[in-house]
Amino acid sequence: MDLSHLTTLARKYCASENAHGWKLPQLTIYRRDKVSAIEATIYDPVLCLILQGSKVTSIGDQHAELNQGDALVVSHDLPVASRITKANQQEPYIAVILSLDLGVIRGLYDQVAGAKLAEANAHSLSTWQAEPTWVEPLTRYVALMENPMDARVLGPSILREIHYRLLLSPIGGMLRRLLVADSHASLIAKAIDKLRHEFRTSISVSDLAHHAGMSPSSFHEHFKSVTGTTPIQYQKDLRLIEARTALVQRGLSVSETAYSVGYESPTHFSRDYRKKFSVPPSRDVSPTFQNQQNGSI
Repeated sequence: MDLSHLTTLARKYCASENAHGWKLPQLTIYRRDKVSAIEATIYDPVLCLILQGSKVTSIGDQHAELNQGDALVVSHDLPVASRITKANQQEPYIAVILSLDLGVIRGLYDQVAGAKLAEANAHSLSTWQAEPTWVEPLTRYVALMENPMDARVLGPSILREIHYRLLLSPIGGMLRRLLVADSHASLIAKAIDKLRHEFRTSISVSDLAHHAGMSPSSFHEHFKSVTGTTPIQYQKDLRLIEARTALVQRGLSVSETAYSVGYESPTHFSRDYRKKFSVPPSRDVSPTFQNQQNGSI
């Protein structure tokens, strides 16, 4: 489909990597002018539409190559590794990212529960080609950057429309499962929330299963089905992503970082870190900390 209008708007309000115009709630315009190394982060429930360039995204053992016109929906809080594979200054990588409001999604339950829809995708990462039904209201929402008053008055209703259209689309399969209180998607979301808040502590699979109201075997099976990874690996990824932030932004040493995210052994931490990010943690230590270690300012 034609994404030229939305692309023009996105380029206007993000003319360079560090330039962002007036911001709208839940919306990010992401631009990169060159390919990137692997970046790891935590995705909250989100819609990501690629307008230019390409990227590869991985969640557990699920991998998705996204090109112009491809969209990704993440339904659960997940540790994600991604790498921009096509971008330059003339044709930068540009994506529109919309954080999804689960409160709005649940509020639409009565309206969509009776609809005849295709069987939902079992995975928390879904990819699909952009569709006019939700791209059109998304374009109208981005265009509200032209007028802050319009954004305040019209923005909430357009956001609700976008959520509604996504729920009815093939890409919204797992979002629809979240509407059912006792669905596996909803129960796994409860366990993920516990892991997000307690990832530094030792948590057994049995404890997580009990928290979700499932048997350990069923919980393990459906956790991997939804997230693409195991509960233990999920917790490890949370720790490592938090560790990278601590090293780069907070100026902690490797040992301090290892203990701060829940590791008992800095050696074990360094081994896991290198495996995930392909570099030793010492490579990512903040220059400020390194200067302090060397006795300089």
